[in-house]
Amino acid sequence: MIAAPALHPALGGHPPADLSGFGRDPIWLVVVKAIAVFAFLVATVLVAILAERKVMARMQGRLGPNRVGPFGMLQSLADGIKLALKEGITPLGVDKPVFLLAPIIATIPAFMAFAVIPFGPTVSVFGTRTPLQLTDFPVAVLYVLAVTSIGVYGIVLAGWSSGSTYPLLGGLRSTAQVISYEVAMGLSFAAVFLYARTMSTSGIVAAQHGTWYVFLLLPSFAVYLVSMVGETNRAPFDLPEAEGELVGGFHTEYSSLKFAMFMLAEYVNMTTVSALATTMFLGGWSAPWPIVMWAGANHGWWPVLWFVGKVWVFLFGFIWLRTTLPRLRYDQFMRFGWQILIPTALVWILVAGIVETLNARGVDTTWLAPIVSLVFTLAVFAVLAARHRRQQAPAPGPDPATFSVPFDPFAGGFPVPPLPGQHVPLTSESPTAATALPKEASHG
Repeated sequence: MIAAPALHPALGGHPPADLSGFGRDPIWLVVVKAIAVFAFLVATVLVAILAERKVMARMQGRLGPNRVGPFGMLQSLADGIKLALKEGITPLGVDKPVFLLAPIIATIPAFMAFAVIPFGPTVSVFGTRTPLQLTDFPVAVLYVLAVTSIGVYGIVLAGWSSGSTYPLLGGLRSTAQVISYEVAMGLSFAAVFLYARTMSTSGIVAAQHGTWYVFLLLPSFAVYLVSMVGETNRAPFDLPEAEGELVGGFHTEYSSLKFAMFMLAEYVNMTTVSALATTMFLGGWSAPWPIVMWAGANHGWWPVLWFVGKVWVFLFGFIWLRTTLPRLRYDQFMRFGWQILIPTALVWILVAGIVETLNARGVDTTWLAPIVSLVFTLAVFAVLAARHRRQQAPAPGPDPATFSVPFDPFAGGFPVPPLPGQHVPLTSESPTAATALPKEASHG
């Protein structure tokens, strides 16, 4: 395995990531790791679907699943079996090869992205020392972005190949959505790369040994939180599905296992972006305070528990958002991404670069970095709040008697409201109103 090139000492920062432990595992151990990652993702999806239904029911004053298994715990498994046994329908008029390949294209990249996510430190597996990570390389984060962006092709091709209007609109929405919010997501990672001096996931976790980046790079964390919800097409950003507008969006014409694969890809993507947020901003598998005060907290297999716990914090956030927030209009969603998230991320990269340059020149930024991060975040929220108040305030309009045209609401025989720039005279009634009223009364 090729290690990342060493940085010049004058640049300061952290030493280059040590990747010498990767690429040395025997074949049987690589297979075991791959199966373990696959099993973890499938089990997480089953539990997440059940947890989502249970938590949403509790928030909405309902019971939720409670029939299949004790306390309804086997409901997700029953739903999967039901989907597998349903008849797979391929409508007439579809592009059949693309229609059948689209769910596969959406699902496989979701699993591949987890190959570089670190679950824990180096441990002993049947006497072989190995890191709890399938693999890693100098540009691992870019690999995750590239693989997850391929998954959108499955949604786009599903909408296009269905031969129906609503799926096509859902696929087009997904294209614009992913392009917009992947830009913001990539910009949120740029500040992490500046501080960690590496794009390796294991190196980024090691760089957060002293302080998690959620404190040093709070604006980047906030931008990523919004971007990851938009990237996974989850409420309130589920515009490609939008049952109220597009019936079911890109997967309207899908059924049986093909539909189940789209749902599997969605929940695996949720787990992937949650794991990436944990790795980039919450110290990865390192123990939180005050558990970190225990000497053995970051050794052995315990870090797997801390990692899974952090991932589930984000998964719960997905469920909470879906339960509490309504879907945005499409223009609001795109405007928020291009006019707020991307400019905020660009300005923050400039600020973070200045702080890191001071650190490289010998200035102690131990306390400066978190203070700058907090002040910048509060300033952005203040600007957004002022902008919202300004948009909600009623605009002073001209005097209707001076700047608008008199309007007769009964001119056509039926009362109609005035258009902008028209007003109903207040001094005297319309001459046609006197004749129109008895006519309307006679019909009554």
